[in-house]
Amino acid sequence: MFMDVFSYLCRCSCSQWAVCLTFIAMVWTILAIIFIALYGYTIFSAITVLLLENRSPQKAVTWVLVLVLVPVVGLIFYLIFGQDIRHRKLVSRRSLKRLRDPLQVPDENRYDVSSEPHNPRARLMQLLESNSGAVPYTGNSVEVYTRGADVFHAVFAAIERAQKHIHIEFFIIEDDEIGNRLRELLIRKAQEGVRVRVIYDYLGGLKLSKRYVQSLRDAGVYVRAFMPLRFELFGRIRLFGQAKKKGHINFRNHRKLIVIDGRVGFTGGHNVADRYVTGNQLGPWRDTFARFEGPVVYALQMNFLTDWYFVDRKIVNDMKYYPTIEPVDGRCVVQMVPSGPDSDWENIMQGIAKAIDSATDHVYLQTPYFMPPEKVLNAIHAAALSGLDVRLIIPRRSDAPFSDAAARTYIERLLHAGVRVFFYDGGFIHSKAIEIDGYLSLIGSANLDERSANQHFELTAFVYDEATAQVMRDNFLQDERQSTEISLDAWSQRPRRKRLYESFARLFSPLM
Repeated sequence: MFMDVFSYLCRCSCSQWAVCLTFIAMVWTILAIIFIALYGYTIFSAITVLLLENRSPQKAVTWVLVLVLVPVVGLIFYLIFGQDIRHRKLVSRRSLKRLRDPLQVPDENRYDVSSEPHNPRARLMQLLESNSGAVPYTGNSVEVYTRGADVFHAVFAAIERAQKHIHIEFFIIEDDEIGNRLRELLIRKAQEGVRVRVIYDYLGGLKLSKRYVQSLRDAGVYVRAFMPLRFELFGRIRLFGQAKKKGHINFRNHRKLIVIDGRVGFTGGHNVADRYVTGNQLGPWRDTFARFEGPVVYALQMNFLTDWYFVDRKIVNDMKYYPTIEPVDGRCVVQMVPSGPDSDWENIMQGIAKAIDSATDHVYLQTPYFMPPEKVLNAIHAAALSGLDVRLIIPRRSDAPFSDAAARTYIERLLHAGVRVFFYDGGFIHSKAIEIDGYLSLIGSANLDERSANQHFELTAFVYDEATAQVMRDNFLQDERQSTEISLDAWSQRPRRKRLYESFARLFSPLM
């Protein structure tokens, strides 16, 4: 057949060839016009939505330039990374009310903010309760862990003692030695009659085998993936319509939390993977995790069951999940602050900025990825410029080299402001922890970057307790002894090509 067509074309006259080529050119021209019209309409629609979201002018202009100057690829990037769902509630207020109605916090377990209205601590508590609904609970105990082996020893011991229910939520659960120790333990507890629920992020759990998940389900464990991705050609991407309960590749559940019998809870920066215990090519992994007892476990439970409603579409509000808890230490106040791309505000980042603004002596920060929102960066600069002792520990090398390059563009300005900046040399510091003025500690999943501010679902504990702050400060100073301080003179003399590459990487900081 091919030879017949070829023979026919060879016999065609010049005039016939001209007609044929003209026809092909017309078809391509029409298709090109249709494509340009549709693409132009799509770009116009995307820019319209972008402007109506009333973002900061800097972000809006950046995305407009990307859409206009990088055809097709820019639109794909916007659809994946650029959409703002803060005005769309993944869990409706009505559903939240049904979840929370049964839980009445006893007055003796709630810190009375009005008792000291001019105390900066009270103002911070009021902010966090207003922006995220985080109740300041009194009467808690906190135990801080920095070694992965200690974390999993404590977690597995708590799971062993579970009698009624186990609730677990992680960004990453891997099918390795630690992951399988957890799997076997959960299977055994489920077979003993303990109700076990597990949430893992779909994208973070891509390495999790079907065999792993199915073995849990076969044993009676309830397992759900957060925001599974379903790639469909049509009907999934909507520029004007309301988002359905579907997967967004850019909006991931980065939270780490565990609740045992409604009485013991954990949160922090660890995921379930061997590298948190044995390290990897980056060296040992240094992170921060904490165990909580006391009324604040109510808040951990509420956050888990809210996420469970999102993944399972079932409201779990039985009071058996909120047993009566006697205060442990009346001096320790804790707020569990959630945030996410559907929150009304950047809850955690607002809290961090407010906490730094109210500092009077020192601010010690450590984070694996440092690309902070403007409000947090300005607070850090202002604290250092006002004479406070401000120190920052970041990794010399992380598991995201492009993020490392972007983070380095902030260092020179920090040094000019008087911030002491350190590269951690003891491995990879994955800890997301802050200690301020010897009374406030922040422990959780949120990094100081744009993704944690606007694109990830996060959870951070704000702990108002001098004893915990002393532990956190000691841990920070121990990390500092394993770090190298950066001098302004040496840093400003880096090669121009390296600085240019880092500045290029910073352009993509909202995506990292």
